[in-house]
Amino acid sequence: MSAPPDVDRGAPPTGRYGPPLAVVALCAAVFALLALGLRTGADVLLDVDTRVSEALYAGDDRPAALTALLEVLTAPGLSAVRYLLAVPVLVWLARRRAWRTALWVVVAAISVRHLTSALKEFFGRVRPAFEDGGADYGSLSFPSGHSSGIATLVTIGLVLAWPLLAPRARRIWATAGVLLVLVVGLTRMWLGVHYLSDVLAGWALGVGWTVLTALLLGVLPFRGRELR
Repeated sequence: MSAPPDVDRGAPPTGRYGPPLAVVALCAAVFALLALGLRTGADVLLDVDTRVSEALYAGDDRPAALTALLEVLTAPGLSAVRYLLAVPVLVWLARRRAWRTALWVVVAAISVRHLTSALKEFFGRVRPAFEDGGADYGSLSFPSGHSSGIATLVTIGLVLAWPLLAPRARRIWATAGVLLVLVVGLTRMWLGVHYLSDVLAGWALGVGWTVLTALLLGVLPFRGRELR
């Protein structure tokens, strides 16, 4: 008798959850360590943050054209961009009647913004004190919303596309996604509006929260199982 179509013959039924659970655990650990260092005022964390922010900051007297370029490069981390890109994805999922997956896209794309905002208020960290950088912002710093936003966007895209891609295409798109996440995170420091730990925490939050919600809603597209 052949196995049901949603069973991966290469792993026990529960074993397939190991990798995504490991991702969630790793992201939670990274975020927790950074948060603990911030709350306890760990010298090593604050020293690294200060040194990196000063080294990467593009400067108060940077050309207007450079600022414009950095604003364009950082834009994919905006919530508005994430919502806009979600529209055609939701239409595609609706046509496939993948309602649970559509719900996950909505939940992950929207909730990460509110979760990030709540964490900012909890930690209350002020932004770097550059005149034309963080000091010009009224909002708080930890974790970076652009970083959590782009990590969420890329993770959603890879989860949806993974079962549709050949192995080589998976490597290409995964690499492109990682590069996009890196660029957005770096722009936050080039603009002087975030510390390194803010960006790292944002990445961990975005990836971990997106994978966790996918697990909770049961939408990870394991081999042999369609989106639903």
